[in-house]
Parts: sequence; structure tokens; C-alpha cells
Amino acid sequence: MTGKQIAIIGGGPAGLMAAEMLSSSHRVTVYDSMPTVGRKFLLAGKSGLNITHAEDYARFATRFGSASERLRPALDAFKPDHIRSWAAGLGTGTFVGSSGRVFPEAMKASPLLRAWLGRLQAQGVRILTRHRWEGFADGCIFTTPNGQEVVRSDAVLLALGGASWPRLGSDAGWIPGLRARGVAIDDLLPANCGFDVAWSETFRNRFAGAPVKSVTARSDAGIFPGEFVITQSGIEGSLVYAHAASLRDQIERENGASLELDLMPGRTVERLSHELARQNPKASFSSRIRKGAGLEGVKAALLREITPEAARADPQQLARIIKALPLPILKPRPIAEAISSAGGIAWSGIDDDYMLKALPGVFAAGEMLDWEAPTGGYLLSACLATGRAAAKGIEAWLQR
Repeated sequence: MTGKQIAIIGGGPAGLMAAEMLSSSHRVTVYDSMPTVGRKFLLAGKSGLNITHAEDYARFATRFGSASERLRPALDAFKPDHIRSWAAGLGTGTFVGSSGRVFPEAMKASPLLRAWLGRLQAQGVRILTRHRWEGFADGCIFTTPNGQEVVRSDAVLLALGGASWPRLGSDAGWIPGLRARGVAIDDLLPANCGFDVAWSETFRNRFAGAPVKSVTARSDAGIFPGEFVITQSGIEGSLVYAHAASLRDQIERENGASLELDLMPGRTVERLSHELARQNPKASFSSRIRKGAGLEGVKAALLREITPEAARADPQQLARIIKALPLPILKPRPIAEAISSAGGIAWSGIDDDYMLKALPGVFAAGEMLDWEAPTGGYLLSACLATGRAAAKGIEAWLQR
């Protein structure tokens, strides 16, 4: 094949999508530090891969926080419907779940990845694993099983991920080298993460691992229904992740935060107050909230854990607390435990073609860039979209 030599460093969704785009006219090699590519992709799809989301696209495009506007051209060029068509072209049919999340019919990531790698191989893409990128010096420096190698290419795409799940390859080891070369990088932070809560020993020992179902949670991010899980250290789960960015930023500003829980979304304060007032004041607290509010198990324990004893005797005050229980949050769990990360290469440091302003001919895509999104298909969608956008940027730069 004629054409230019392209080095893509990172074998996740962003890197593989760029390889697919570029390999029709260029010689493309994908380098990855792990023994196989797509490891985080495979783990994310173990219990059901969220490939994208089927909500109204105007709403979908706002889900990427402060980076939504900058990401919009890339998202517009590869919308959720395009992603579903792309997957279908690889033999993977998709369906929309009740929450609007889009899943492969097989529910797993492995059949899609196998078909994708087969397509890339047919298009002439070389994939070299156990090649860890160490930086630039008259080319890309890699540590390989055969020692150090320097690879020269006409363009480079960095798609090395953020800092979540480092055991799968995204360990943010690229930050010092790029900063030393003048690339603007915002500190990486945990996103879609759990949080520490100062549980009592009694509560922790009894309820760690228990799901808290059918609740509504409020923060600066909004009001969302769902469920979460009590952990030894605090809380985690889909409802927590929906509020994670807001709670993390509030903790940074105020050295603490609170997640407001409605333990009984189906009942009004007035009804709860009325039913609680009918209970025998001499009965136990557990009995009064079970009969008057329908609370038992972990929900009742949460109420007892957080509510001052003086507030438990007043039916009106107790009803208001049940509808707006303030759960004090201490800090996010470490970034290595997070589903994804915020921060990364600043948008001011790349041009509209995803090329690093400090390093002409070097492009970046995926979670290396400073954006974040909730779970539910948004993360993968933006990785695929930015991989495509960077590939188009490389094409344009090579033509210039």
C-alpha cells in the first residue's frame, strides 16, 4: 500500500476507530502496552455493553459537561444511530433497553471486538502489543519485549486513555512526558466513581453490600431516580455515578458535600406525616417507621444512621427527613477505582483537527482529552467519535 505511515498508540475504542478510518489509504500500526488490545472495552462489556444511548440527540449532545460544545462536531459526525449502523456492519445487532441505553444483542463486547479486529486485519492494520510508549526522541520510543525501539512515522495519534482501571493499561503514564513538551494538561480526577461516607461500625458491618433501591437523589446535577449500593467505605452504583461530578466538584469547593435522598419517592410529606402521627409514640423507632412509612431493612438503617435522635419523635420533622435525607459525603474513591476520569489534555492545547498545538503531527483522542460523561453509552460514544475526528484531522494535515 502506498500512502503515509501512521502510528496509533493505544488499542482502545478511540485508537481502533482511527485505525479503521485511516487504513483504507495509509499504512497503520497500532501499538499497545498490554498483551491484547481492547481490555477496558471488554471489561466494560462483561455485564452488558452500553454501546451508546438512544435518547433525543439534542439532549444526548449536552451530556459531556463543559466539553459538550467542543465535542459537538465530532459527535454530530458519528451520532448514536451511526454507531448502531457501524456495529450492525460488524454483525452486531443492537437493541434499546428500558433506560434508553443501547446494548449489543449478545450483551457482550467480545463478539463485536473480534469482528472489529478481523476487519482491521483485513484492511492491513498491524497491531503490536507489549509495546509501551515512552515518549518522543527523533520518533516514538517504545519499550518492547526485544528492548527499546524508535519508530518514525508521518503522523502519530495518542489514544492512551485516562487514569481509571490502570491495570488494564490506562495508567496516565503519558502525562509527565507531554507536559515536559509544553502540552497543556488538566489534572486527572475520578469520574463515575464511588464516595467515602463515615459509616458507624455497626452499620458498615451489617449493610456493606446491600442495595438501596427505589430512591431519588438530588445534588447540583439534578434529581434522578435509581439505586445504589452500600460499601465498606461508603456508596457506589449507577445513581451515585449520576451525581459524581457534582459531588466531586462540591467537595473540592467546600471541603464536603451532601447527597439528598428521598427514601419514599411515591409518598408525599403530608401523607408520611399523617401516617407517622398515627403511630404509638411509645413504640420503637423501627416499628413506627415500618408501619407509618413502609421503611425497613437498609432504608430504615440509613434513616437511623443519619437522623438525630431528637428528630425521630416529631412526625412532621421525620417525614421531611425521609423525603430529603442528607447523606454526608467525605471524598471520592481513588481514581484507580473509578469507571472513568475527568481532566486530561486541555482543549486549549489542541486545534479543531485534534492535533496538539505544541507537537505538530501528533494528535490525541478518547479519554486523554479533558471531558467526562455519565455511564450509559456516552463514554464509548465520545471515544469512538473523537477517534474518527482525529483520523479526519490526520488526513487533512497530511494533505496540507
